[in-house]
Amino acid sequence: MNDMQEQLRYLTACAVAREAGALIRKRFLERDDTLALQFKGPQDYLTETDGEAERLIAQRLAATFPDDGFFGEEGGGAYGPRAWVVDPIDGTSEFARGVPYFCLSIAFLLDGQAHIGVLYDPMRDELFAACRGRGATLNGQPIKVSTIDDVARSAVELGWSSRVPYERYATVHGRLHALGAGVKRRGSGALGLAYVAMGRQDAYCELHINAWDAAAAVLIVAEAGGWVNDFLTPECLAHGNCVIACTPALRAALEEAMDA
Repeated sequence: MNDMQEQLRYLTACAVAREAGALIRKRFLERDDTLALQFKGPQDYLTETDGEAERLIAQRLAATFPDDGFFGEEGGGAYGPRAWVVDPIDGTSEFARGVPYFCLSIAFLLDGQAHIGVLYDPMRDELFAACRGRGATLNGQPIKVSTIDDVARSAVELGWSSRVPYERYATVHGRLHALGAGVKRRGSGALGLAYVAMGRQDAYCELHINAWDAAAAVLIVAEAGGWVNDFLTPECLAHGNCVIACTPALRAALEEAMDA
């Protein structure tokens, strides 16, 4: 794939993210506070907007790149040598309960490696984007990870899901607390990673996260000068993986803390 083809995909992903984000924002503002919550599994929320937004993204990408594969959280799909990996709403639990903390995620993979990553937070109108080897941006402006090099001064977000036994998370949380890190948890792993990329926090860790949640975000962190573990493996595409993303100086401490 040449530079022009990659740039076209990058610009298209940004435009589609904004279009789908506008739809998600509209549905959020229209939502009924008496909405009956739906679940795919324990604490795994589902809304009609997830499917609606994913279909819009899939249609737009297929119209422009009919030979590319597509895999979405809601509808599944296929990967192939060139493939889009999409999470229409990362943070569905927040969206469903009326909390404005969520984003959509679009990644383009070439031979299993992320080359384009786009996240859009429609409530803050923040578009995080990266193209491999070209740096990362927030609304078109370059971003970098923080310069924090002492874990005792760091802000670390520790993601959690019911896919991993709570005891393992408790172990990691205890280790981070003992190191003096300020540990927090929000409701969107993708946004948590994006916040590392632009210095709002210094690290994001999770013992298991799915590829569609983090494929775009880990590229954005890496292109912003951060360190990320070997996340997007072939096994990750099918089953998810552990993720660690941080300022480079925090790598050793966080790898040790996450060895649970």
